[in-house]
Amino acid sequence: MTEEIFESMNSLLFGVWFLIGAALVFWMQAGFAMVETGFTRAKNAGNIIMKNLMDFCIGTVVFILIGFSLLLGEDVAGLIGKPGFDIFTAYESFDWSNFVFNLVFCATTATIVSGAMAERTKFLSYCIYSAVISALIYPIEAHWIWGGGWLSRIGFHDFAGSCAIHMVGGVCALIGAKILGPRIGKFVTDKDGKVTKVNAFPGHSIPLGALGVFILWLGWYGFNGAAATSVEQLGSIFLTTTVAPAVATVVCMIFTWLKYGKPDVSMCLNASLAGLVAITAPCDVTDAFGAVLIGIVSGFLVVFGVWLLDCKLHIDDPVGAVAVHCMNGIWGTIATGLFATTSAPGSELNGLFYGGGFKLLGIQLIGVASVAAWAAVTITIAFLIIKATVGLRVTEEEEIVGLDAQEHGLASAYSGFSIMDVANYGMAVNENTDLGASVYEEASEAKRAAAVQVAAEPSVSATGMYKVAIIAKLSRYDKLKKAMNDLGVTGMTVTQVMGCGIQKGAGERYRGVEMDATLLPKVKVEVVVSRIPVETVVEAAKKALYTGHIGDGKIFVYNVDRVIKIRTGEEDFAALQDVE
Repeated sequence: MTEEIFESMNSLLFGVWFLIGAALVFWMQAGFAMVETGFTRAKNAGNIIMKNLMDFCIGTVVFILIGFSLLLGEDVAGLIGKPGFDIFTAYESFDWSNFVFNLVFCATTATIVSGAMAERTKFLSYCIYSAVISALIYPIEAHWIWGGGWLSRIGFHDFAGSCAIHMVGGVCALIGAKILGPRIGKFVTDKDGKVTKVNAFPGHSIPLGALGVFILWLGWYGFNGAAATSVEQLGSIFLTTTVAPAVATVVCMIFTWLKYGKPDVSMCLNASLAGLVAITAPCDVTDAFGAVLIGIVSGFLVVFGVWLLDCKLHIDDPVGAVAVHCMNGIWGTIATGLFATTSAPGSELNGLFYGGGFKLLGIQLIGVASVAAWAAVTITIAFLIIKATVGLRVTEEEEIVGLDAQEHGLASAYSGFSIMDVANYGMAVNENTDLGASVYEEASEAKRAAAVQVAAEPSVSATGMYKVAIIAKLSRYDKLKKAMNDLGVTGMTVTQVMGCGIQKGAGERYRGVEMDATLLPKVKVEVVVSRIPVETVVEAAKKALYTGHIGDGKIFVYNVDRVIKIRTGEEDFAALQDVE
């Protein structure tokens, strides 16, 4: 009797956990939305949020109508489930939990494609192909794996979807990005159409992208663990789901640090996701050592994938969806045939490296090839039909202005905030900018004048008042403010501005691609003086701004005819007495 009670409690507990896991997977939609939004430009943020919202909502509609029955309906020849409407005709006996669980997985497959095709896809077209993935592509191949189809019968193992979800989404993303073409300005070509340079388009909010990664990592415990059947298996799945992405991120950090001179933030965020994708298929049959090795390969593979698409295939993938999901989905599925071990709780599989021979590995390869072929053929047909009918890509004008305004009438997703696309913030020290003396007192007058240019020497002012406008690097603002305060200037107008002269920006990299500086953030400080000699102000500013490089700053001096203090009505000299 006691044993029956415990079995009943255990069944109830895991039934509840199954639905909690589904809720965690649903929460991953927020993670995907944040990653994609953060890794793209601000002018398209609202469009991306809308697409990620509609992934789930459109997916729910078509999954009710046809997707669920194709996935889990009565098997027909091992290929599809029998279409039906049990959700409407036999609701009292319907498998509600299984429907919700499979629905959130389905939505994940569709949302992967969004990132690779971001910033230049028509919203209507997006809705159409998202529906095709949720209604047809995912349910049929998932039936092969989880619905009693032919792959499950031959022993194919994909516990939580490295192949069924991530690889399929990645394959669709790769083909979509190729057919769609790159964003304007991504690749520079010569007269023969050969790509001569790859330009970096930095994401507008790395913090948003990082938030998305952490949300996804949390959701992945439900993604991988919801189908566990014992506490021991659940614990092992949580362990492998933690170890693989952590190792992948460390490997990526070290590799990008060595290769590019600095650890790449966005690439490391992608590496965390890559490790999670790769461990998804074998999470239940892998031990800690296998998870470490899977993570190591993922850390290298994600960097290789981004480089391959940018520099060799010249396919524009703004968020790295192909490198993360397609390549690591393939790797994770194959890794199951290498690292599966019966030492994992509940596992009855041994991979190649654990004495199981090539049988499981061969089955895994068959699964990868067949599912990839199905996804590639069907999504290609869908994309070509969409392109020939409603069109796949927005116009050049819409892309330049941004999809928020053109597709949704949204002036900005960040109303009230001033946001500007900035490619770089540093200055290069090279033969074109280095003046050879970094200390103001040691520099000649010619070097001082070259570094901090005074655009206009003051003429004699009839009022004795002058306006001094100083444009400088942000990094020198505090020193400049102190220099002005030391002179007795306490009233300043400060504005953040953008500027770029003949100097070049530093050769920093974003996701392995060198960035060109187009506009550099500067600070503009304006003061009006009368009692303090203007020459003293100019000299103090030059000394504060000087670092010994062309582009240290520029000073403009203007005569001022009249000043009025609004609060008191005082004018000219009297109006300036409390600011200098």
